[in-house]
Amino acid sequence: MLKATLRSFLAHKGRLALSALAVILSVAFVAGSLIFSDTVTRTFDRLFASTSADVLVAPEEDLNEAVPSGRTPTLPADLREKVARVEGVADAHVDASVENVTVVDRDNEPVGPTTGAPTVATNWYVTDRSPVELTSGHAPRGPGQALLDADTADTKNVEIGDTLTVLARPGSFKVEIVGIATFTTTNPGAALVFLDTPTAQQKLLGSKDAASSISVTAEKGVDDEALKRRIAAELGAGYDLKTADEQAASAASSLGGFLDVIKYVMLGFAGVAVLVGIFLIVNTFSMLIAQRTRELGLLRALGADRRQVRRSVLIEALLLGLVGSTLGLAAGIGLALGLIELMGLLGMNLKSTEMVVTWATPVSSYVVGVGVTFVAAYLPARRAAHVSPMAALADAEIAGVGRPLKVRAVAGSVVAVAGAGALVGCAVADKTSSAASLLGLGIVLTLIATVIAGPLLVRPVIRVLGGAFPAVFGSVGRMSQRNALRNPRRTGATAAALMVGLALVGGLSVASASMTKSFDRQIDDTLGADFVVQNNTFMPFSAEITGKIEDTEGAGLVVRQRFTPLEVALPDGENVETTAAGYGARLDDVANLKYAEGSSRTALAPGRIGMDKEFARKHGVRVGDVLPVTFPGGREAKLTVGAFTDQAAPEGFAVEGGLFLGLGTVEKYVPDGQDSAVYVNAASGTSADTLRERLEKTLDPYPQVQVRDQADYKELIRQQIAVMLYLVYALLGLAIVIAVLGVVNTLALSVVERTREIGLLRAIGLGRRQLRRMIRLESVVIAVFGALLGLALGLVWGVAVQQVLALQGMRELAFPWPTIVAVVIGSVVVGLAAALLPALRASRMNVLAAIAHE
Repeated sequence: MLKATLRSFLAHKGRLALSALAVILSVAFVAGSLIFSDTVTRTFDRLFASTSADVLVAPEEDLNEAVPSGRTPTLPADLREKVARVEGVADAHVDASVENVTVVDRDNEPVGPTTGAPTVATNWYVTDRSPVELTSGHAPRGPGQALLDADTADTKNVEIGDTLTVLARPGSFKVEIVGIATFTTTNPGAALVFLDTPTAQQKLLGSKDAASSISVTAEKGVDDEALKRRIAAELGAGYDLKTADEQAASAASSLGGFLDVIKYVMLGFAGVAVLVGIFLIVNTFSMLIAQRTRELGLLRALGADRRQVRRSVLIEALLLGLVGSTLGLAAGIGLALGLIELMGLLGMNLKSTEMVVTWATPVSSYVVGVGVTFVAAYLPARRAAHVSPMAALADAEIAGVGRPLKVRAVAGSVVAVAGAGALVGCAVADKTSSAASLLGLGIVLTLIATVIAGPLLVRPVIRVLGGAFPAVFGSVGRMSQRNALRNPRRTGATAAALMVGLALVGGLSVASASMTKSFDRQIDDTLGADFVVQNNTFMPFSAEITGKIEDTEGAGLVVRQRFTPLEVALPDGENVETTAAGYGARLDDVANLKYAEGSSRTALAPGRIGMDKEFARKHGVRVGDVLPVTFPGGREAKLTVGAFTDQAAPEGFAVEGGLFLGLGTVEKYVPDGQDSAVYVNAASGTSADTLRERLEKTLDPYPQVQVRDQADYKELIRQQIAVMLYLVYALLGLAIVIAVLGVVNTLALSVVERTREIGLLRAIGLGRRQLRRMIRLESVVIAVFGALLGLALGLVWGVAVQQVLALQGMRELAFPWPTIVAVVIGSVVVGLAAALLPALRASRMNVLAAIAHE
């Protein structure tokens, strides 16, 4: 039996090759994501371990910032002397470092990464743990000099002697580049600007008496943990102390968010490849077994029992999985290399020679590849085991052409009802968490129901889709339609591969279109200012920029917005840590807020606070209640509730509670924050277009901020949502690739299965062009069937997703009809492309050999 199995596998290796591609793709994404994330993690672990101080003394972190406030926590610089006197301290250095800076050249072009990595301005001093070394020029001396890292200098064509402008929180200042510092470790993609310590303290932190942290070097033989305890005992409470290991772990945790995005996206691709590949493999093995009915019957007649036949098929699947996993692992290594090179282009200089392949990667690859293939082949293997010895004489097909679909109908109906119930429950739920859970359950159940019941829909749907074929293409059209109807199970499984991908695309497209429409409506209903000045990434900016805006000719009303983290004690006993927005007094002139109780005047008055009415209802808050509030730095206040808003959140704000208060109150308790946005109305007698030109000219030296009107603001939101759409289209591309493989495989095996039939058709006068057309039409109708099934399912999912989003204030439902039409047209193209090779092969068959084929 083993010899027979191996011979059968080698005899059908060409037919199994396309199924192996599905395995290769899924394994490649799994292996690639694991190798890449392990390589980045190992590289940065070494970086953090080699550059972290033995002990770091930093300001205590009291509140998390869900939205950046622009604050730079500091501690007294003279703390260094106190730390240096602690037993076991070899040296201590003042750090004056910030990441919320922008550096521009003489043309006001940013000098720094545009990929999300920070531009870091810091003070220059040399230790054994410095990540860079001075390779040309000299160290900065005085307020007008700076060093720049070599990677940024090369990328932005900056040379020694060039003048740059640093835009920091206290204000902007110019520096001359007097030296270049080269990374001695991996460059994480950041741009580094070094100043001398007094300049860094004054220009970056606002005072020569301030420091962002104190870096401590331990004497030889002194344990980091022991030294940390000694320093903590000397300094007392109010400081955050971390050893080198703790700093590395904290930095790695921050990096983990970036890695998780890449890993989960790639694993998402792997999941789609696995899901779609299962249908392809099931179809392939079902058809191969159907074609080998006589062979299997002979094996049974010669004494092979059912277990041996089933084992034989599963061994073939195992061999396919092993080959596909091995090739997929190799492809995954190539994919990881490609990602490493891509990161290099984006500024993160990883070394391919330091690629990390842990034992978990090949194990995961083979578990996925072999497991998927084995599971997918199990049902066909069971069918093979039920072939009777008489089949060797009758040559009966076991693929189930004539078997009734009653079991599928019952099972599909039960699962569909359960899935529909979950989606309905999701639509009527009033809590986001429960709605999201029901949504996930409903999506899974309806997908399973559609896969189970797909063959039931083949005959009614394809009769409609191919109804015009006989009239347009004559007998060729009639035969193509009947070929698609011949085996509903096979047609349903083939179409299911395309259905899965298009269902995902349909659902996410409806969700993104609904989000876009909801944001557009919110902007139309809420934003009343002529212009909003803010950062592309919503990061705060310095008071210098706000001052320039206020001084711009033609700028009438200017209303500032600022964010601050806070903790509020609520009447129900719960303490909620969130972020509040502070607004200028004339908010109503630039925003159209809807209030359930109170008004902007009562919410923004000194000592007052407003919030979303649903948040207030949940925690038992009433207008007039006095709430204890804690601001950064432990500053405490008692604020009176002045108003409830009747909308998801004030404009540009979407965190828990929708809390907002007067800008004066924010500045009183958080004096070191920065503005996040400035709303501007044109003065009387100045047109909006004229004001825009003047504002853009005024802000030209500050490329970190942009001037936007309503249309620009909508476009910004669309661009952010488009990131999700790009992922959708990439998933669509992957699903189409695998679905095309499935259709090609099905048609190719179908051509082999119908060899004698095709020979007879050719013998009675069917031309080669007619034969190719027949196969193409069959392919198109199957592809369109899968597309319509997927889109219908996706639209249902999309509506359900929108109901969940509605709980977050996005209440508009929109259908992306251009995308839907494009997908249907694309499915026709997919069908035509998938039929090219099978149709060509069929048309080249020798007629006499085909008739004689058994």
